[in-house]
Order: sequence, then C-alpha cells, then structure tokens
Amino acid sequence: MSSPRPFTFHVPDEDIADLRARLARTRFPDQVPEAPWTYGADLAYMRKLVAYWREKFDWRAQEARLNAFPQFKVALHGIDLHYLQVPGQGPSPKPLLLLHGWPGSLFEFIDLIPRLTDPERFGGDARDAVTVIAPSLPGYGLSFQPGQKRFGVAAIADCLADLMTDVLGFKKFISQGGDWGAHISSSMAVRHPDRLAGIHLNMLTVNPALPPPASPTAEEQRYVDEMREWAKEETGYIQIQGTRPQTLAYGLTDSPVGIAAWIAEKFHTWTDHTGDFETVVDRDRLLANISFYWFTAAIGSSFFPYYDRLHGEWPIPDGTAVDVPTGYAAFPREIRRPPRSVAEQSYKDIRRWTAMPKGGHFAAMEQPEALAKDVLEFVRPLRGSF
Repeated sequence: MSSPRPFTFHVPDEDIADLRARLARTRFPDQVPEAPWTYGADLAYMRKLVAYWREKFDWRAQEARLNAFPQFKVALHGIDLHYLQVPGQGPSPKPLLLLHGWPGSLFEFIDLIPRLTDPERFGGDARDAVTVIAPSLPGYGLSFQPGQKRFGVAAIADCLADLMTDVLGFKKFISQGGDWGAHISSSMAVRHPDRLAGIHLNMLTVNPALPPPASPTAEEQRYVDEMREWAKEETGYIQIQGTRPQTLAYGLTDSPVGIAAWIAEKFHTWTDHTGDFETVVDRDRLLANISFYWFTAAIGSSFFPYYDRLHGEWPIPDGTAVDVPTGYAAFPREIRRPPRSVAEQSYKDIRRWTAMPKGGHFAAMEQPEALAKDVLEFVRPLRGSF
C-alpha cells in the first residue's frame, strides 16, 4: 500500500499568462434577441465575467485558500488520488468523507470545511467536530492526469472506500455529498455498508425512471411534473456528456470562455436566487471553480460518470436499497426534489429529513452554515456506532 504524500498546488505563472491571453482573444457569439438566459449562458453576463476574469480575478488568492488546508496525494486504484485531510478541532472528531459533484470541485467546500472541523469557532459545540477528508473525485481536478483510466460512480465508490479504510485506517465513517457526491455516497452504502456509519445527502439518488405512483398525492404529483419538465428542458448536457464526451472535451479544453459558459449557466439555473446568482455564489468563488477545471485540464475526464450512468446501471441498482442510516437536507431549489414517500423506496433508514428554508444545488457554497449544522446534527446521535 502506497503512503500519502503531502501536496501543495501551484499553477505556473506562464499558465496564468496563457489564460489571460486566450481571454483577450475571445470571439463571442451573438445572442437571440429575447430574454437573457432563455437559450443558455447570457451574452452580456459572459462579457462582464470574462473581462473580470482577465483583468481583476486573483487566482493566487484563491489558490492560497485551497493550500491553507492540508493536502495529500496517494497512489490508489491505478491513479494518483488527491485529497484534503483537515483534522477536527474537538475532543473526539469522527471521520467524514466530503464529496463534490459536477460542475463543482473542492472550491465548493472552502467555507463549509471549517464549520465542520471547528464548530466551536462558529458558535457551535466542539464535541460535534469531525475530521474532513475531501478528495478531488477520480478524473476531476488534481485527481486527473492525461491518459489515465476513467471512473464511473461504482468505481469511484470503491476507490474512496479504500482510501478511508485501507489508506487512512478508519474502521467506519460518514459520507456526505450532493450531485455525484450523493450518487457515490449512495453507491458506497450499497457496496460497502459495513464501512459506513451513515450517509448525509443534499440530493437524493432516486431513479427518475421509477414508475410514478398509481394514485399520487399532491406532493408526489408535483415531483412527477417537475421531473417531466426537467427531462424536457434540463437534460441536454447529460445527453452530450453521456454520449459524446470526447467531442465536447475539445471545445472546453481549448476555450476558457467555452468552459466558463458551460459551467456558469448551471450555476445560474441551479442556485436559489431572484435574478442575480452572484448574490448567492460570489464571482471570485465561481471563477475559482472554473479556473480549477481550466488549469487541471480535467473537464473531459469529469464527463465520464455521465457516460457510465447512461451505459450502466443506476447507483442504487434495481432490487437493492440503501440500508445504512441516512440524513437528507432538502434545499428548495435543488434540481430533483422527491417527496419522502418516494425516497423511502430507495433509502430504508432515513433518520433525518430537514426542509431547508433556502438554497439550491450548490448548497455548500450557497448555504454553508445551514448545511454544516444539519450534517453535524445528523452525525451527533451516530457517534456511538463508530
């Protein structure tokens, strides 16, 4: 078994200069003369974002924020896996695996991690502290090298379960995530239930292909209607990333504005805002996340879980269910919001279900305080089990 190696991330100065030069040469498209964002990323917004990225954005400041956390790399499952390991500041911190999704990254967790590892600093109880292990998912960010093998959800779940138990030596742990992080946590709960004390999710992995209830309640009908609209209007990126990921990778690996538009549109659509999504996700945080994808050149590899999903089985396979203790933070602008009656078909031991007052898909960035509080309150009664 390989030993973890301390790691610090540093983008070469010439790569930053190259990014700015590319941004200066941007050739923008025109825009259909209708309401902004009707057909995708808005032209006026993208012009402002690109100008700020080129002229004012301070990558070094964002890089330093990531490097403020202890980072490591370890050879595991055929790749060099990158992760943060941030010790809990309390008398008995429990291990928590914190998982991002797409188009997110470790930059989602900059404000969340301290609230989990040092709750007393934010007015909480030191006895609730957890030790956070937050990997760049295999194929994402600093867990990517050109030409390496690709990972689907089940393979990522196996890799990260081994990171926690075989490399780091935890007998049991909690896994938390949204987006792919929720899928991976759920897959891990099915494949490695003996290693998990529980999972906490801010998106539920309920198969949208499940047949609707024969006589749906009002809440169940709301979910059916939302999923029908989602399938019609919001799944184009899934079909492209899940069927022709290599073709899309050329454009987004070569064009920083291309990757920015592809990602920024998701933040506009999936966050809880009243018109300006930068009121809930700061522009520098957005660009730190986009820049991370750009500098690591991992955008093409990050698509592979979509290909695996469209060509493989659902993370909770037919005939199985998650039996480990489960907590769910239900943010009102999450992209999929199944009612509890539907969720209980896939999650058999829901211990906590919290209706959050505001927030969307990028909960760790939008509402870090609320998410941290819910995670720690879920973990509290489970502490005796691991």
